[in-house]
Amino acid sequence: MLAKVSTATVVGIDGFQVEVEVDLSSGLPSFDLVGLVDTAVKEAKERVRAAIKNSGFEFPAHRIVINLAPADLKKEGSGFDLPIALGILSAQGFINPQVLTSGVILGELALDGAIRTVHGVLSMAIDAVRNGKEYLILPAGNYAEAQVVKGLKVIPVKSLQEAVEFLQTGVLPALPEKQVGDEKLSSYNEDFADVKGQETAKRALEIAAAGAHNILLVGPPGSGKTMLARRLPSILPELNWEEALELTKIYSIAGLLPVGASLLKMRPFRNPHHTTSRVGLVGGGRYPRPGEVTLAHHGVLFLDELPEFSREALEVLRQPLEDGKVTLSRAALSLTYPSRIMLVASMNPCPCGYFRDSVLTCSCTPIQIKRYTSRISGPLLDRMDFMIEVPRLKYEEMKGIGSSEPSRMIRERVVKARKIQEARFQGKGHFCNAHMGPKEIKNYCHLGKEAQKLMANAVKNFGISARGYGRLLRVARTIADLEGKESLETIHIAEAIQYRGIEKFI
Repeated sequence: MLAKVSTATVVGIDGFQVEVEVDLSSGLPSFDLVGLVDTAVKEAKERVRAAIKNSGFEFPAHRIVINLAPADLKKEGSGFDLPIALGILSAQGFINPQVLTSGVILGELALDGAIRTVHGVLSMAIDAVRNGKEYLILPAGNYAEAQVVKGLKVIPVKSLQEAVEFLQTGVLPALPEKQVGDEKLSSYNEDFADVKGQETAKRALEIAAAGAHNILLVGPPGSGKTMLARRLPSILPELNWEEALELTKIYSIAGLLPVGASLLKMRPFRNPHHTTSRVGLVGGGRYPRPGEVTLAHHGVLFLDELPEFSREALEVLRQPLEDGKVTLSRAALSLTYPSRIMLVASMNPCPCGYFRDSVLTCSCTPIQIKRYTSRISGPLLDRMDFMIEVPRLKYEEMKGIGSSEPSRMIRERVVKARKIQEARFQGKGHFCNAHMGPKEIKNYCHLGKEAQKLMANAVKNFGISARGYGRLLRVARTIADLEGKESLETIHIAEAIQYRGIEKFI
């Protein structure tokens, strides 16, 4: 007897419909899985056999053939366990076959019949709505995640027995209690009020946060570079609906979504160690997985001690920073992951860290300094909007004379500037000045005669490239937005130029 069950898998960050075909025929008992499946799917045979028996059902002593269609699409993961088990029971006559094709079924089976959570549920739920499915049967632990999708009946089940009872009777199982409040996913403990001094760096970080610009912090050890960078998320606005949905899909696929969470509200802050490989940064592997630039999508990727990263790893960042996406091509398939990130990096000016320090003397030779700074290529530096010196603090600044502005007040200005940008770029697929293309720069970054003269001198004297010129205009546009100004003024251009002055220092 033949039975069919609708399920889904994930390709890149999008869901893709899969049909489980189950055939029971006479012959010697066997259990075969076909359809370009990986090891985790092949092992489903033993999990399904044990779960059916331990749930009180009889496992058929027939020749069983399971096909996962389409056969040319790679299937991986454990989410096919539940649809395979239900397909076998349907082929035996326990479940009406027509019921199984009107919805999507996902879930990993334990040996006792319990259902464990799976990854990528949000993407597969969106795909189910797109394909006109009526319901989604899924593990109870994934319930909150799937609830975000409208137009789909979400059925959370805790065991194979519960799933069978729903398909036989139509009676909904008890809904799971909410395990994690969204308020716990939108708080950040670090605050700029803890930072003493470094007013120039704080101003640069505020502008960078307002426009999602890239920034490089350079200074001696202990000057506060890492402390400043770690407080950047505290002044970033919450994700809007479109950003939150896209980011939650990524974290669901990567298995990093907190249990019981629905939508992520906080922008991500990723801080990989400098031993991270190029695959770890941009993604990849035998079957490609998202890397740090994708996990930091719509948020911050912080690279501490930038020159300590391998040259190979840093160079692969160039294309994602420019295009806002990563395309990974393999013999079997090609996947594209989003990577609209705000790159924040920090570094010492030399191996010992005290080149041009006001107190300690540098012990490095010119050749050592050159070798150290040359680990960062010119093309990568050209993609940085800010290059800021973070000098040693004076004693008066260390002991905290005066009060530092808290993150809450800085964030209010950043949110106001971001709202201006969202209105400006409505319907264009992005929300920040840093992502403006040439046409948008032409439309929104008009320069007066004095501003043009200043920009011309900067390009000539500082050797600014065409890319750098565009980045200067984007930063100037953000400075004007923070002040609520419609047009770019000379003062905005001048401030944007000074933030690239450290380039000679490097």
